[in-house]
Amino acid sequence: MTSLRDLPGIDELLRAAPALVNEYGRESAVRALRRAVDEARQAARTGAAVPSETELLARAAALLMQCARPTLRPVINATGVILHTNLGRAPLSADALAAMVAVGGGYSTLEYDLDAGTRGKRDHHAERLLTEVTGAEAGMVVNNNAAGVLLALTALAQGREAIISRGQLVEIGGSFRVPDVMAQSGAIMVEVGTTNRTRLSDYAAAITERTACIVRAHASNFRVIGFTESAPLADLVALAHQHGLILLDDLGSGALLDTAQFGLSHEPMPQESLSAGADLVMFSGDKLLGGPQAGIIVGRADLIQTLKRHPLARAIRADKLALAALSATLTHYARGEALEKIPVWRMISLSPVAIRARAEAWAAAVPGEVVPAESTVGGGSLPGDTLPTWAFAPLVEQPNAAAARLRAGDPPVIARVADDRLLLDPRTVLPEQDALVIAALKGL
Repeated sequence: MTSLRDLPGIDELLRAAPALVNEYGRESAVRALRRAVDEARQAARTGAAVPSETELLARAAALLMQCARPTLRPVINATGVILHTNLGRAPLSADALAAMVAVGGGYSTLEYDLDAGTRGKRDHHAERLLTEVTGAEAGMVVNNNAAGVLLALTALAQGREAIISRGQLVEIGGSFRVPDVMAQSGAIMVEVGTTNRTRLSDYAAAITERTACIVRAHASNFRVIGFTESAPLADLVALAHQHGLILLDDLGSGALLDTAQFGLSHEPMPQESLSAGADLVMFSGDKLLGGPQAGIIVGRADLIQTLKRHPLARAIRADKLALAALSATLTHYARGEALEKIPVWRMISLSPVAIRARAEAWAAAVPGEVVPAESTVGGGSLPGDTLPTWAFAPLVEQPNAAAARLRAGDPPVIARVADDRLLLDPRTVLPEQDALVIAALKGL
């Protein structure tokens, strides 16, 4: 009968585990072995058998593998939610990934002017493309859209009034609210209208000598239906300019292509806002644009210069990897190849016939059935809109348990459970991942 005295010492275990030391380092191996011995000691005191040396080494190896595994890992998105916020939103195009590798693996011209041989500015890398694809006079990039809104309000309305409709005081993911951004900027928020109806006259009545701007915030993550009314952007622009005010338009998602052509509701586009006369338009880079996380600001050149000179701009600037990926993504739009090259738009435009063919290929390899389903855009875009799709429902007795086993795989496969069935939607699975999905399903 074994006892606690039979537990080997750490030095003895180290001598028996040179592979762990070589792979993870001596200090990490020692910590893992100590934890394995401590766990065994605690278990033995409750009546459990004392593990053998082999078992202790196996437990230490498992602990080391667990610690070494990164928490930020690639997964396969089979949920059918294209811009899945929890899964990193937009996957990048091959060109965007290549651009990141090119500038990230060595030195770059991030802030260097090759012609002059002197220091340059990072602002210009994406600005030319932004003006080309949106028609704006100028543009700049910060680290996300909330930062862009914060910068615009801080630089242009701090200590003064910013008028916004009550129906546009939205909350985005993580309990982050537009009123909080406005308060942080130092602007004085002036709410007008009601939740469901705000007229142009409401804005006009709120203008005072302290007013700096009118803000329109697109309610991209919810929809109010029924007895509603809102002032057209062109009318808001005319009112703002009549009083010498600035019109700030926060679009949130920022689609550069018309979503209506794919059977979805029309998502407001930056080009439209600029054509209507908005002075500055803010939108995201990692939603419907299909690029990296970024906040994009386009509009009047004089206002963009004011923002670039503000001290806050440095604190929220984009890094070289984001700028490289964003520039490559914008190039797809400039070349008219966004539908073919940008994964988000490939998924949105994918036909149900093509999706069904892939689902049936999965069904040919794994017992299950192909069923009609719905995909969503997600990412706080086009709420309530769905795209027809076909999903694969493997034959499993406990769908939730099977979903958990898929998540525990390598790579993890994220599916969804609906109507007591496990569903995997090929729309959001990259074509090159089909074999991995089938292998994961065979392991259920």
